[in-house]
Amino acid sequence: MSLEAIITAVFILQGVAVVLCKILRDSRRVIAVPVVSSLITSAGAVALLRHLLAEGPSLIFGGTLLIDELSLLHILLVSFVFLCSSVYATGYFREPIASGVLSRSYVQRYAILWLTFQLLLLLVLLSNNIGLMWVAIEATTLVSAFLILSDSDDLSVEAMWKYLLICSVGIVFAFMGTILTVTAARKIGGIDSVYLLSRLAQHPDLIDPKIMLFAFILIVVGFGTKAGLAPMHTWLPDAHSQAPTLVSAVFSSVMLNVALFCILRYMPVTVAALGNTHHVHSILMLFGFLSLLFAAVFIPIQLDMKRFLAYCSVEHIGIIAIGLATGGLGTFAALLHSVNHSVAKMLSFFSAGHIGDRYGTRDMSVIRGAVERVPVWGGAFFVAVLILLGIAPGAVFFSELLILKEAFFTGKIVVVVLFMFLTLAIFIGALRNVMHASFGSTAAPPPRGNAVRPLEVILVVVLLLLAITPGLWLPDTVSGFLRKAAAVVEQGVRL
Repeated sequence: MSLEAIITAVFILQGVAVVLCKILRDSRRVIAVPVVSSLITSAGAVALLRHLLAEGPSLIFGGTLLIDELSLLHILLVSFVFLCSSVYATGYFREPIASGVLSRSYVQRYAILWLTFQLLLLLVLLSNNIGLMWVAIEATTLVSAFLILSDSDDLSVEAMWKYLLICSVGIVFAFMGTILTVTAARKIGGIDSVYLLSRLAQHPDLIDPKIMLFAFILIVVGFGTKAGLAPMHTWLPDAHSQAPTLVSAVFSSVMLNVALFCILRYMPVTVAALGNTHHVHSILMLFGFLSLLFAAVFIPIQLDMKRFLAYCSVEHIGIIAIGLATGGLGTFAALLHSVNHSVAKMLSFFSAGHIGDRYGTRDMSVIRGAVERVPVWGGAFFVAVLILLGIAPGAVFFSELLILKEAFFTGKIVVVVLFMFLTLAIFIGALRNVMHASFGSTAAPPPRGNAVRPLEVILVVVLLLLAITPGLWLPDTVSGFLRKAAAVVEQGVRL
């Protein structure tokens, strides 16, 4: 089957799933549709992987779309996160649907928006046309904003508008960066060619370096707003805390990565046009350390579990930016870190959502003894947070260690010292509240709620294994694929 046929089939079946969600009358069946759809999308992603390994990077639909190692890495991640989140949703919505708390119209709206959001994220990742990429990322903002809403919570409305307004401002900056990129590449010729990443990578000598540098700054500010880079991150804590748990998990695990992916596409073009990496790496290093600084200041005072995890996202997006700015092995480590963070953050949000429902609050100053009283999800939350904080032998520790190794052996001693100081401050600040919530003693009655389903236990075990194993053993096939994706970040599209 050709690439065009695979992608067309996935998009058509996703559209059929949207229609099914609209016509089905049973809310339980509606909530099962995204599970089936995610399985189909995952199968499509695997088919794309097999084709890429056999044929190499390819242009699709006349060069409008592109498949290479960098895009496919993110496509596989998006497919996996949506699959796990869709499975989690069947249990998350089970009781509210049965009790009538959630109306059928809400469930239908959620499922339709969920499927559309996934489709748009895939379109961003497949785009070879920077104009199409910008349109698709703006569309994800409009669609995902309504996923934050609940049926009766005014705070979710406020969070939605804050997310919509701030991200839309960011997207305006990204639009200006896109226009300036086209202007910088006008000598390439052809109205279509200046929009194609593959063409920009082939003719860096025809790109105006001064205009391209200014364009890149706007791109980082614009897409960095959606990615949660500080100080443009201000929408993130409110949106994460008010959205349904599985939406928060998807936002943190893949949406931030997809926005950062857009910056990655512009990095090699800008570096090639400038003839050096100094300016690009300096810009990313600045925003990376600003993100770590904001996280170090605000994480210790967060009592709401989901707001706490939101600021952890700011921290880890900053770490990824620092890895990219370090270059070399740091680029490889940054891509690995984006995967490791996504898995651990997905598990931590799932756990926080379950604990919050059982205790009736997400306030870590009130929650006590979660590991003993809600052993599966309480234990998963504690371990996931430890992994996010960089405890060995977690996968996050391994990717952070690789970033430090590259910085140290390339003489960036200041980067090493600041990195270690800020991550240690975050570790100390975060652990106090998490320890109290996980192990603190209380005389309160046992938390409410139903028994954990076997499927949820399997989900926890799988995610824990994926969050720990890369810290102990990274298969050569996975390492090789990540190195090829890192080469795309540093050298651009190569067909």
